[in-house]
Amino acid sequence: MGEIIRVAFDAVLANKLRSLLTMLGIVIGIAAVITMVALGEGAQRSVAQRLQTLGTNVLTVRPGQAFQGGLGRGQASMTIEDAEALRENPKHIGAVAPEIESRFQVEYGAGNANLSVVGTWPDYFSINQGKLVAGRLFTDAEDRGRRRVVVMGALAGAQLGLKDSTSLVGESIRIRGIPFEVIGVLAEKGAQGFSNPDESLYIPMATAQFRVMGSDRIRSIAVQAVDDKSMDDAMLEIDTTLRREHRLRPDAQADFNIRDQASLLTTMQETTQTFSLLLAGIAAISLLVGGIGIMNIMLVSVTERTREIGLRKALGATGMDIMLQFLVESLVLCLAGGTLGLLLGIGGAAVLQKVAGWTVVVAPEAIVVAIAFSASVGVFFGIWPARRAASLAPIESLRYE
Repeated sequence: MGEIIRVAFDAVLANKLRSLLTMLGIVIGIAAVITMVALGEGAQRSVAQRLQTLGTNVLTVRPGQAFQGGLGRGQASMTIEDAEALRENPKHIGAVAPEIESRFQVEYGAGNANLSVVGTWPDYFSINQGKLVAGRLFTDAEDRGRRRVVVMGALAGAQLGLKDSTSLVGESIRIRGIPFEVIGVLAEKGAQGFSNPDESLYIPMATAQFRVMGSDRIRSIAVQAVDDKSMDDAMLEIDTTLRREHRLRPDAQADFNIRDQASLLTTMQETTQTFSLLLAGIAAISLLVGGIGIMNIMLVSVTERTREIGLRKALGATGMDIMLQFLVESLVLCLAGGTLGLLLGIGGAAVLQKVAGWTVVVAPEAIVVAIAFSASVGVFFGIWPARRAASLAPIESLRYE
C-alpha cells in the first residue's frame, strides 16, 4: 500500500499544472458551499438573536382592511384610544405601547440628516428590551405634558456627523425645525429587516401627535403578554377589546391584524434556512462538474499510462493494485482541492463579514461534511477510470503505442 500511495503521489506531482487545473472545480465548489452555508448559518443566528431581543411574548397589532356590507372600503385606522382601551383593566396584558412613525429632517449644529422619528409610550422600551447607555428615558408625565424630549438610537448621532451619540445628552437638536432636548441614548441593537432602530429618534406619543406629526392615527400597537403561556389569552383579550372599540360584531370581519413576533421570526428563520439550502445546492453543482473533470483527466491518464500499467502487471501487480493506484490519485486530487477550497471558503466568509458587515458562521459540521464530500467525489468519479485501468490486458498494454 505504501508503494501504491508513493507512485500515486508521484503521478500527481509529475503534472503539476494539469493537477491544479483538475482540482479547480473541486476548489471552487467547496469554497462556494462553505461560504453559502456560513452565510445561511449566520442569518439563522441573527434571526435567533433578534427573537431573543424582541421577546417571545410580544404581539403586534396593526390596522387591517375596513369592511362595509361585506366589501372592502380601504385601509382601516387605529387611534390612541385603542391603545388606552387595551391598557384599561388588563387581565393577560402586561404592557402596551402604541407607535407612530415618520421621517423628518433632524439638525444639530452644522449636521443634518433625514431620520425616522418614532412617537410612543415609555413602555415601548421595556417591551422591545431597549437599554440605556447614557441619560434616561422619558416618563408618562412628560408624555401627558407633551414635553419636547428625545431618546436617540445608538447610531443616530453618527448620521448627524458625530462620533459618539452619548455626547448629545443634555444638548438640543431640531426635529422638523422644533427644538428637542436629548435626554438619553439607547444601546445598539442592530438592523431589523428593512429598518434600523439604532438610527431612529424616540419622542413621547402626545408630543409626536400634537407638536410634530399632527395626526391621531397610529401605525401599530405593541402588546406584551404577562408571560409566554398567556399569549392565546392575550390575543383573545385584544380581539375582544378592539372589536368593542370599533363596534364590530363577533362574527364580523376584523379591521385589524394581530401578529405574534415569535411566529413571524420563526417563519423568517425557516425561509432563511430554505434559501441557505438552495444556495448550497447550487454551489454543490460545481462539485459535480469538478468531479466529472477529475474523471475525465483520470481516463486520459489511464490512456497515457497504458504501457506503464502493462509493465506493472507483467512484473506481478494485480488488478486490485492497479485499481488502488488510480483511486488514490483521484482521492489525492479531491482531498487537496477540498482543503484549498475549505481555506478559500473560510477566507471568503471572513471577507464578506468584514466588508459587507454580514453575520457569517463557519460551523465545524460544514467543514467535516465538505472534506467528506470531496473524498466521496474522489472515490465515486475515480472508480470507473480505476476499473478500466485494472481491466487492461498486460500483453495488449505493452504493445500500446
